[in-house]
Amino acid sequence: MKQEVTKRLPVQKERRANDLLRCSVIGTLKLFATKWKPCIICYLSAGSMRYNDLCRSIPNISRKMLSEHLRELETDRLIIRQEHDPKKQRVEYMLSDKGRSLLTILNHLQDWGLEHLTGVVSIKEMLSFTRQPAISSLCP
Repeated sequence: MKQEVTKRLPVQKERRANDLLRCSVIGTLKLFATKWKPCIICYLSAGSMRYNDLCRSIPNISRKMLSEHLRELETDRLIIRQEHDPKKQRVEYMLSDKGRSLLTILNHLQDWGLEHLTGVVSIKEMLSFTRQPAISSLCP
C-alpha cells in the first residue's frame, strides 16, 4: 500500500505572533522593561542630566549600555536629547512628556514589588545607596 502525502495546512503561529505584536502590554513593556531603562527614567525625572552624570549615578552600568539605552529611549520619544555646544559635545538628556507618563507605571510596579517581594527596597532607598543627593521629584 502506497502512503499518501497530504498537503500541510498553514500553521496559525504567524497569526498568533502578529497578534502578540499588537498587544498593548507587550508594546509598553518593550519601551522600557530592561534592566537599566527604568533607572534612567527615574534619574531623569528630577531634571536634565548629562551623559557622564548619568553614568556616574547609575551603579554598574557600562558606557556602552547607557549609550544604547539612551539612543533607544530617544528613538521611542521617551527622552529628549538636547545638544548645547556641538564643538564641546555638551549634551543633556531630559524626559519628554511621553516619558514622564511612564512614572505612574513605575510607581505602581514599585508599590507591587514592595508589597509582594522580600528583600527589595524602594527607588529612593536604592538611589541613596549610590550616595547621590536625594532628589525629591524622583519616583517615590
